[in-house]
Amino acid sequence: MTEHYDTLETRDPASREADLFARLPGVLRKAMEAPAYAGRLGDIDPAQIDNRAALARLPVLRKSDLPALHRATPPFGGFVPASPGSFARLFTSPGPIFEPEGAQADPWRGARALHAVGFRPGDIVLNTFSYHLTPGGFIFDASARALGCAVIPAGPGNTEAQFELIEAYRPVGYSGTPDFLKILLDAASSAGRDVSSIKRALVSGAAFPKSLQGEIKSRGVDAYQAFGTADLGLIAFETPAREGMTVNEGLIMEIVKPGTGDPVAEGDVGEIVVTSLDPHHPWIRLAIGDLTAALPGKSPCGRTNMRIRGWMGRADQTTKVKGMFVRPEQVAEIAKRHPELGRLRLVVSRAGESDVMTLRAECASPSDALRDQLTSTLRTIAKLGGNVELVSAGSLPNDGKVIADER
Repeated sequence: MTEHYDTLETRDPASREADLFARLPGVLRKAMEAPAYAGRLGDIDPAQIDNRAALARLPVLRKSDLPALHRATPPFGGFVPASPGSFARLFTSPGPIFEPEGAQADPWRGARALHAVGFRPGDIVLNTFSYHLTPGGFIFDASARALGCAVIPAGPGNTEAQFELIEAYRPVGYSGTPDFLKILLDAASSAGRDVSSIKRALVSGAAFPKSLQGEIKSRGVDAYQAFGTADLGLIAFETPAREGMTVNEGLIMEIVKPGTGDPVAEGDVGEIVVTSLDPHHPWIRLAIGDLTAALPGKSPCGRTNMRIRGWMGRADQTTKVKGMFVRPEQVAEIAKRHPELGRLRLVVSRAGESDVMTLRAECASPSDALRDQLTSTLRTIAKLGGNVELVSAGSLPNDGKVIADER
């Protein structure tokens, strides 16, 4: 196999964009066969949703809403046009959220992520993600087998049994959390067991800080990160360039202002929204609750798809102030009513024994009149009084945070 999984990875970005949006109308038509999507999308003409601006006008479906939707209309909330029996496996994640696995090869889109970090047909992979009810183990299992690898379905824990498997089968690859990889390597060192066959790893499901990356590398394992969810499978992955993560093929990713469906300015931090082009199980503008930012330019590895900086925190910054919820959507509404402003940040703190809200707003021309207007708007929208600070343009951090709870 070549350095790249296929020619899709290196095609002209405009060609990719044209292909994705040529396929999207058909996926929308299929999605609207499901009652929940039919209700949400209303009388849209799928043929007209053929570019990013048109897609951005469709409503966002928030992952945080799925548990209630699934309870109300089990199992999938009315968002899956196919019957549950048409899928290969049926899972559940905390919430609960119910997730089906497609019957096609590589249903979680992970083979190219494994290929990108050096896995090849004929490799043996130790997969330590859980195989019990949640899809993690099966995501990486199916992806490795689609690539042509043999998989040891080890699951997490029980290091003694893991050592026996490793010493017998000599796997070259590891998939699992970075934390368990360190546990495995530490335990092997202490017990005098030979796990030296493991040379590369694709890790996910937990933070992988630089310090841990360096330690794993010093043990002889070249480990890369992947970013995914139980709903969508592998969304983005590191490549040998190690400059951010490359978005997977077959997905349309948007980065939007938290609490809205509005795309952020280029390079700004925002919430990840994904549309998948699987007509059997479509996701239309699923907001997964995680923050990231797009990286400019083309990856040195030659892949031409959009790149993101990786996971940068959670978008759901809802908090309680004086017993009332304050949400990112409310900050976004303030921004809509005052388009002359730049970034906004609502800071929640304590003064004595009381909660205090302070809205910090970037503006080019501060004035007492603008401060008074914002104070009134804040009270109208949040149903709570608060202070307003007008700050210079560009002074608030570009981190996607619109509510900062500093109590």
